[in-house]
Amino acid sequence: MSRSGKDPHERLKTAKKRTASSARWLSRQINDPYVKQARAEGWRSRAAFKLIELDERFALLKGRQRVVDLGIAPGGWSQVVRKKAPAARVVGIDLLPTEPIDGVTIFEMDFMADEAPAALEGALDGPPDLVLSDMAANTVGHKQTDHLRTMGLVETAVDFAINTLAPGGAFVAKVFAGGTDGDLLTILKRNFTTVKHAKPPASRKDSSEWYVIAQGFKGRAATSNPADDPSGDQDA
Repeated sequence: MSRSGKDPHERLKTAKKRTASSARWLSRQINDPYVKQARAEGWRSRAAFKLIELDERFALLKGRQRVVDLGIAPGGWSQVVRKKAPAARVVGIDLLPTEPIDGVTIFEMDFMADEAPAALEGALDGPPDLVLSDMAANTVGHKQTDHLRTMGLVETAVDFAINTLAPGGAFVAKVFAGGTDGDLLTILKRNFTTVKHAKPPASRKDSSEWYVIAQGFKGRAATSNPADDPSGDQDA
């Protein structure tokens, strides 16, 4: 018997009924301390700790009034927002169904749909001061294609943030190894006071995911040249 009281042979037998990749995923979940901690503390996913750690480093949630959660399912990030900024109005969107969260308006729809931005703005009754995106495209197994598909979502999220954020607001989005595309990074630097990349400890070491954190939205009239703005540092 193992220390947990479970028979390791039984676990192996169960794994044999699965594909190799599924068995690896299950084994990783079983042994992941963040998964265990998330269950113990009532978070819907281990991803909650990524936002908690990013908030500890960048003070993303302090004083927030209106927050958008892009790719909300299963809801871990919005749970964190509700705990850290209980007065904030929160709206989330995802193609996947998401169980209700007290104080959060959830749209089960495609963020890329034409009507999505207006639905999100309408639910907030005012401009957001924080846009979060943990979106990632479904992978097809080809690294370059997967990267391009996810960056397409990031570009759409950036466009939404720039067109809706209140001055001084912030934007956080999942990207992958190599960071944010050069042209997209230029847009972020032009529109935000600081732009950083970070990999929170809760991100698995073998994962290629990083996060871009853009803070201090300058407003939609921003015209500054990022080359002249030394504060737009992409290093984390």
